[in-house]
Amino acid sequence: MKNPLVFIEEDKCKACYACIRICPVKAIELRPNDDFPRIVPEKCIGCGSCLSVCHPGAILYHDSREETKALLRSDSKVVAVVGPSISGEFDDITDYRKFVRMILETGFDYVHESSFGVDLVAKKYNELLSNFLGKYYILANCPPIISLVEKYYPELIDNLAPIVTPMLASARVMRKLYGPDIKVVYIGPCIAAKEEALRFEGESKVDSVLTFTELRKLFEEFNIKESNIEYSEFNEPLGYKGSLFPISNGILQASGLNEDILEGRTVTVDGREEVMNAIRQFDESIDFIKKHFNIFYCEGCIMGPGTSPGGKKYKRHTLVTEYASKRLKKFDKAKWEASVNEFSGIDLSRGFAMNDQRMPAPSEQKVEEILKIIEKNEEGQNLGCRACGYESCREFAEAVASGIARTDMCIMHSLKSKQEYIRTLKVTNDKLARTQQALQDSEKRALNEKQLAQDALETTQTMLRKLPTAVVIVDENLKIIGSNESFVTILGSDAAEINEIIPGLIGADLKSLLPFQFYKLFSYVLTSAEDVHGRDVHVDDKLLNVTIFTIKKNKIVGGVIRDMYMPEVRKEEVINRVTEVIDQNLELVQQIAFLLGEGASKTEKMLNSIIESHRSGQNTTE
Repeated sequence: MKNPLVFIEEDKCKACYACIRICPVKAIELRPNDDFPRIVPEKCIGCGSCLSVCHPGAILYHDSREETKALLRSDSKVVAVVGPSISGEFDDITDYRKFVRMILETGFDYVHESSFGVDLVAKKYNELLSNFLGKYYILANCPPIISLVEKYYPELIDNLAPIVTPMLASARVMRKLYGPDIKVVYIGPCIAAKEEALRFEGESKVDSVLTFTELRKLFEEFNIKESNIEYSEFNEPLGYKGSLFPISNGILQASGLNEDILEGRTVTVDGREEVMNAIRQFDESIDFIKKHFNIFYCEGCIMGPGTSPGGKKYKRHTLVTEYASKRLKKFDKAKWEASVNEFSGIDLSRGFAMNDQRMPAPSEQKVEEILKIIEKNEEGQNLGCRACGYESCREFAEAVASGIARTDMCIMHSLKSKQEYIRTLKVTNDKLARTQQALQDSEKRALNEKQLAQDALETTQTMLRKLPTAVVIVDENLKIIGSNESFVTILGSDAAEINEIIPGLIGADLKSLLPFQFYKLFSYVLTSAEDVHGRDVHVDDKLLNVTIFTIKKNKIVGGVIRDMYMPEVRKEEVINRVTEVIDQNLELVQQIAFLLGEGASKTEKMLNSIIESHRSGQNTTE
């Protein structure tokens, strides 16, 4: 198997986290730096729950069609062993004999039902459970249950009944029937059977596992239709009550074990939630319960993840029972008993391997920190809504602390955070609305001044909105008093959504909109009253030129921000900076010229003084 059993295609994933929520063992992780969840193969039990809730179809399982076709093209004889739940899956085929022929048409040499393998396994269960010696067993017919115990309840491994699944029993029958070189392809409803098949070699080897949906695709690929073929019967030996195996208590019916509520020693459990509860209770209270557990992860194999989606449980239940009833009316029981005796010498025992995948518990301090973040740290607040997929808020916090989940998976926490922010914005908006009303009342007393002020305000706002340069004005608490469209555009889509609720971002907290290195410049100007001119600030992939100035000392400051990567700004800035350099050079030249001029004047005065002294000396001599 080249790919993991179950995997996620990220290009289809919508990151809805439905798969994480439904996974019974939390084998699907969402780490802090991941954009999409991922399935951890070694933790997965192959139950297929995630497949049923992934509406985008991003979750897939390993497709065995190509390896099956390779077997059919080989020189080896290939036998198809069909799970008895096929009667519930292929309700669109009118006669099972047509169905057998359709499988043969794909290239198989033989077609058997695994119901005979079920009969052999059921007989072993009757022997094991009837000879009660004080140990209670979990029947090991369901591959996901086997994997669940091995990985998450390894202390219960000794309680798994040491009997092979019907698929493996059927493989052993096929090799005794046709020889060791026969290739076996199992066709059934379980995707976990694909991994179970990889664990066995020799007489138990299953060379490939096809699901019913994969078989349907093969029929389509080979253009095989019921209307174009004749009848064909299953190869013998045929099964007896093993045909009831797809129904959860069918194995008990086949084994003849007592299912009486008062006297029976075995209880049947199926369905995801019931199974998880049953395993926990078996672990905690089996000495009190005193029953063997017949457990199927799905609601019977008729509802396995390898069946067609949208199937109706009780319709399939009826199809299975009607098929079995029809077969048993003309069933040659004597011939079947002879076959059972013929194959009774097959060893149907198996062992299990501990594969503990439980994570170490994180520190209590980390868990408490997460609970505090999601506001579930008070007594009585840790029960949880289970919308995240975890049984309690504490279990979810432990997952977050272990790095396999994120706090935004807590729907209640995310909704509450968003609602509180929106509520704060609305309260601020209401306050501004009341303030505006008060201003309007005041303006009514001076209508003329109001009109002039309003005209001036509208003109200013229009100019401000249309300026390509971003402008923002904030108060002493770094709350926005006003801003223009260019400022909103620079901030991005989150600010644009807030701007739709409160135009101009009025009242929004600048600290929640700008990175630290940006808004600390505004704090500096507010506290120091010293303006910042032409400071370049890098924000993500932008270079912004910022000028911040005091409007009202320590109370109100304004900021002018230019995106230096805008073509018109870049051109203007180049001109300004070249002009600045030219002005500085001219000033320097003027200073040099002045110094040279002043020096020349002093020299001239000194030379004149020397000449005058010389002339005075000549006159005295004469």
